[in-house]
Amino acid sequence: MAALQFSVNPTTAEAFPRCNSISRLVGLTSKCSKSSLLLLGRTVKSRPLRRSFWVKNVSSSEAAQILKDPGHQQEAATTTLSPLTPDAESIASSIKYHVEFTPMFSPEKFELPKAFFATAQSVRDALIINWNATYDYYESLNVKQAYYLSMEFLQGRALLNAIGNLELTGPYAEALSKLGHKLEDVACQEPDAALGNGGLGRLASCFLDSLATLNYPAWGYGLRYKYGLFKQLITKDGQEEVAESWLEMGNPWEIVRNDVSYPIKFYGKVVPGSDGKKHWIGGEDIKAVAHDVPIPGYKTKSTINLRLWSTKAASEDFDLYAFNAGKHTEAYEALANAEKICYILYPGDETIEGKILRLKQQYTLCSASLQDIIAQFERRSGTSVNWEQFPEKVAVQMNDTHPTLCIPELMRILMDVKGLSWKDAWNITQRTVAYTNHTVLPEALEKWTLDLMQKLLPRHVEIIEMIDEELIQTIIAEFGTADLNLLEKELKEMRILENVELPAAYADLFIKPKEAVAISGEELQDAEEDEKEEEEEEEEAIGKMDGTDESHIEDEEEQLPEPLPEPPKLVRMANLCVVGGHAVNGVAEIHSEIVKDEVFNSFYKLWPEKFQNKTNGVTPRRWIRFCNPNLSKIITEWLGTEDWVLNTEKLAELRKFADNEDMQIQWSEAKRSNKMKVVEFLKEKTGYSVSPDAMFDIQVKRIHEYKRQLLNILGIVYRYKMMKEMSAAERNAKFVPRVCIFGGKAFATYVQAKRIVKFITDVGATINHDPDIGDLLKVVFVPDYNVSVAEILIPASELSQHISTAGMEASGTSNMKFAMNGCLLIGTLDGANVEIREEVGADNFFLFGAKAHEIAGLRKERAEGKFVPDATFEEVKEFVRSGAFGPYNYDELMGSLEGNEGFGRADYFLVGKDFPSYIECQEKVDEAYRDQRTWTRMSILNTAGSHKFSSDRTIHEYARDIWNIDPVPLP
Repeated sequence: MAALQFSVNPTTAEAFPRCNSISRLVGLTSKCSKSSLLLLGRTVKSRPLRRSFWVKNVSSSEAAQILKDPGHQQEAATTTLSPLTPDAESIASSIKYHVEFTPMFSPEKFELPKAFFATAQSVRDALIINWNATYDYYESLNVKQAYYLSMEFLQGRALLNAIGNLELTGPYAEALSKLGHKLEDVACQEPDAALGNGGLGRLASCFLDSLATLNYPAWGYGLRYKYGLFKQLITKDGQEEVAESWLEMGNPWEIVRNDVSYPIKFYGKVVPGSDGKKHWIGGEDIKAVAHDVPIPGYKTKSTINLRLWSTKAASEDFDLYAFNAGKHTEAYEALANAEKICYILYPGDETIEGKILRLKQQYTLCSASLQDIIAQFERRSGTSVNWEQFPEKVAVQMNDTHPTLCIPELMRILMDVKGLSWKDAWNITQRTVAYTNHTVLPEALEKWTLDLMQKLLPRHVEIIEMIDEELIQTIIAEFGTADLNLLEKELKEMRILENVELPAAYADLFIKPKEAVAISGEELQDAEEDEKEEEEEEEEAIGKMDGTDESHIEDEEEQLPEPLPEPPKLVRMANLCVVGGHAVNGVAEIHSEIVKDEVFNSFYKLWPEKFQNKTNGVTPRRWIRFCNPNLSKIITEWLGTEDWVLNTEKLAELRKFADNEDMQIQWSEAKRSNKMKVVEFLKEKTGYSVSPDAMFDIQVKRIHEYKRQLLNILGIVYRYKMMKEMSAAERNAKFVPRVCIFGGKAFATYVQAKRIVKFITDVGATINHDPDIGDLLKVVFVPDYNVSVAEILIPASELSQHISTAGMEASGTSNMKFAMNGCLLIGTLDGANVEIREEVGADNFFLFGAKAHEIAGLRKERAEGKFVPDATFEEVKEFVRSGAFGPYNYDELMGSLEGNEGFGRADYFLVGKDFPSYIECQEKVDEAYRDQRTWTRMSILNTAGSHKFSSDRTIHEYARDIWNIDPVPLP
């Protein structure tokens, strides 16, 4: 076995020739022989950093002899990396090496699962080289770095994305063909990583792709969920949840860093130390262990990191004595308690145990990540750590309120561990941390009970109380004490602690002294006489009842009103985010205005400079270039360049070709080709056969009442009812054929959302088997919707529904993905719909429904009993209740749309109000679809108008306005 050893100085330009590391590696390997490659490792010496790679030349025919001959002498040579073009033969050798020497399957056959793992591991070799080079370079420059903390990262499959970003799709396809497999078949073996649920997690993953592509120094931090949210099954009873199995066969992308672990503490107590610091002692101790996932940039060597934390207990916490005594469950209890923290994404919090587990998850993410960030800062600082420079080197972004505990945790570490004063620690924290708000829904602005947090995180409650007291001082200084009613209102709205008495220093602020009233002697005498008469009457009444009418006394006691329960004491996490961070951003223009005008209006008036807008974006690599190669080829051909993949502004140039007949023909052919794939996919996944000639009408997203899948399916019920009342000829003349596709998960304990899933599937089962309707209307619910399913459905979509109640969707990102792929949108003026409509043109967007500023008035009108429902809407509800869609009782679901007030009633999301407008708009959709040339023109203009919705643009804005970091391309 021959080996090449070479050393590289990554601080010099010669060390980083402008090529991909896999190009260099497989090229060097092919020079040795037609064999596999292996990156064994690296060594890091004193700066300037020097790294050593070993590339082993191992062919399958030599392997057995090599293993028998441990004394075999390696030949060594020292050289530098040089740009070499990768070839399919070298890549095939790399794959064969991993089949043989890093096996996860038995050796008998080279079947698809084994082919996937070996292929992924060969790609990972290249990513590790680039990852190491990237962070050696960042470390040598000691650049400021951004850290993105999120409870979700919805990555999707990684193989095609990685080789696409490395520009190796062709060579890998050829290599696998040589080995007897198709790249597409191999890629389909990869399960979606179960690290997220909806748009929050997908946005985080798009951001990582953009950060790497744009060469920004950044990391993502999350949790390594063993089971994720859940795998969704659709049965006759609706949605059923089973545990996700994405890790059962292992994860070829992750690199376990057993040497990177941090202690995490829960419970215990806080005691003052002789050193003047607070010490958090006792309680429950676990460890967080790092798992790294390399994230490659597109056409760049930059490869950043997603660090995921798993949890475990120390081995000494296993009670060997109890185990040997037969108490097996008791012996394993500490280990199980630690491990379960990272079992499930969003464990149900209906119970106190569920609440504790969620809070443990959030604290684990925050504590482990901050300990790691601080360790990196100290390492890069060398012997002289200047904490004042921490915000100059570190930016921490909290993706929603889940990582809010970053604020008190950073304070705790700086004060209790590093010895900083409160003033210095608070200054550093506020300059370091920033917060992205993703919702206006009150229930999503997290609140934790003070008692629970006090029990689980006692030191953090002390710090939060101190932050709250400092906020009180600020509010009093701002508003003064002249108008106590105003001051009381602002304190009630802005304080971090809700329903908690003011600190002792301010306790008497709102005690109003009794006013002395001057009364005359005559008035005083009359009052005394009246009081005496009342006492006499009372004594007389008691005397009559004494011993004879005790039941009357008991009746009076029973009639006494029950004392009102004290409201729970809460910690408002969103308020803590606003107070503790230097920037607060919404994720669409309309959402950011609602954040300033409603959600955090008092804070906005106090600190207007903190508030920003950062409209969401999606990566054009995954969401056009890789998932829709048919359309990408056409775009590149007509624009004359592929630069649009990195600069989506160029997509706007498609507008000048929108009326070109040749362009339209190609565009329509690409769409039909994508639809044919969906026809096959739906048949395989659901058993339903659909026509590719029908309009593909799609709503795929998390199932929630405010997203109004219920409005969509009731519109379909109306369409079906109308069809049934017509002759066949009338039906064909009136309606355009449609395939209505739904997908998304309802949270396991969200009863109403699960009723909606059940309703959709029941409607589909009825319509799809109705011979009178045939291919004129189909309704299909795709089970277990995820990124991989989205990559199939979105390129084939023709109409996409984004129909949330106006003012309730923060932004949305699926609307951007659909528009990028030439899909027309029907929707309300909500979230990013507003900006998309502006860019694609009002004529190319199907708009309906109430506006955001009207919603409060419409709800008030409903509460006052003034709302008159549309007659057709009432007919549709009665049709549902008639049993047309099976025996399931939908009274609760339909009842939620009725009445004027009450929980689960009064149509809070205005389905009935917007129903007539929605139906009218759908008729316009049918009319437009009949003219396919006009429809195709509108489709092209939607892709052209999506040019502003790249996550690259969003990341540039975060980097400039919030993080203050610059791109650092490798030389």
